[in-house]
Amino acid sequence: MWIYLNDRFVTEQDAVVSVFDHGFLYGDGVYETIRSYGSRIFMRDQHLARLRRSGEAIGLTIPIPERQWPALLHEAMTKNEVGQDHNDAYLRITISRGPGGIGLDPALCPTPTVVIMTKPLQPSPPEQYKTGVSLIVAKTRRNLPSALSPQIKATNFLNNILAKREAIAAGAFDSILLNWESQLTECTVSNIFFVRAGRLCTPALTCGLLDGITRDLLLGLARDAQIPVDEGHFGVESLRQADECFLTNTTMEVMPVTRVDGHPVGKGTPGPITRQLHGQFMANRARFLEP
Repeated sequence: MWIYLNDRFVTEQDAVVSVFDHGFLYGDGVYETIRSYGSRIFMRDQHLARLRRSGEAIGLTIPIPERQWPALLHEAMTKNEVGQDHNDAYLRITISRGPGGIGLDPALCPTPTVVIMTKPLQPSPPEQYKTGVSLIVAKTRRNLPSALSPQIKATNFLNNILAKREAIAAGAFDSILLNWESQLTECTVSNIFFVRAGRLCTPALTCGLLDGITRDLLLGLARDAQIPVDEGHFGVESLRQADECFLTNTTMEVMPVTRVDGHPVGKGTPGPITRQLHGQFMANRARFLEP
């Protein structure tokens, strides 16, 4: 694997970051996960805009100019022989505060560290889309937004890791995190939707969740299809009353959920609106690929 590190591509063995990097020491950094369909990157500009926004929120300047990103991402894909026909690419951009003296002052780190990792995207197993996946409600709560904004896609993921450990221990696909008021927020790496009485429901951003790029796309597709949409504040009981449930993120697209805490959602099978929206996503995704 060839990895872009700071200003050049290096082999995986030579991709070394200093132990004094504040991303390693303190989780001080931001990141984005991007994918391609074939050679064309999906929602590229939206991901890069969120990367810049996350950096600005923590006072971290993204050192690569905006105009250089498309060529750099495609060079990473080419060098790793991904992003071709029948070979979608997974790209991970990480920007850390960079190396510096031990201490929390960002001024200790004059130069950010930039990493781009690229590999073949491993799609979710087709069986999961046919039968759906199971979730649990985690005991771990989502970080309080007033303490750490969920709109910062930060490299410090310990909150989500604790919830993921709960899901693994329970034999579930993933965990749902509740907020400080016991309201639904999101799963560890995805946004959550459910359907009740023909209405598509999803937690509002004010509940304390990341504004997922695929989440926003699905909301637009639902409105185009004249499916009523409710962005609101929902408790766990809303899922128990739901007819359908699904997750969204960049790599899994629209993943049906058929069990929560061991109980079936609706009939315990992927529902019609879930299938409809995934079909719409597939039919329209070319609109959201780079030129």
